[in-house]
Amino acid sequence: MKRLIAFAAAPLLAIAVFSAAANADPIADRQALMKDQGKAVGSLAPIAKGEKPFDAAAVLAALNKLNEDAQKIDPAAMFPAGTETGGDTTASPKIWEDNAGFVAAVNKYKADTAAALASKPQDLDSFKVAFGQVTQNCGACHQAFRIKKN
Repeated sequence: MKRLIAFAAAPLLAIAVFSAAANADPIADRQALMKDQGKAVGSLAPIAKGEKPFDAAAVLAALNKLNEDAQKIDPAAMFPAGTETGGDTTASPKIWEDNAGFVAAVNKYKADTAAALASKPQDLDSFKVAFGQVTQNCGACHQAFRIKKN
């Protein structure tokens, strides 16, 4: 009898788990993804600045992580209407006021991170070009669609 109850309850438990995941906090989700992006950029910036030696394997691993995370950015799911107010967020209201511009910026970032990874930089100069394009996108998007912390 216990097995029958457990067997019957399993689908209900699965539905509950998937429902909870579907209703996850978009602010927390986007912040976690952006922090992860920041870690990848933080590991690459010293190399681009010449503060750390160029290591092709480490660069490719970090670019791969950056690209994986970039491809996860879904403006509709991570920045839904209603998340522009409330919560601890630095997302600018411009995201919702100029959503087409925001989506275009996200798509450009996704394309440029994919291109940076595909270029497979094998030396510092080629890495700087690829990484420079990616970070230029980061800066432009943050300038237009993020509220600066004091």
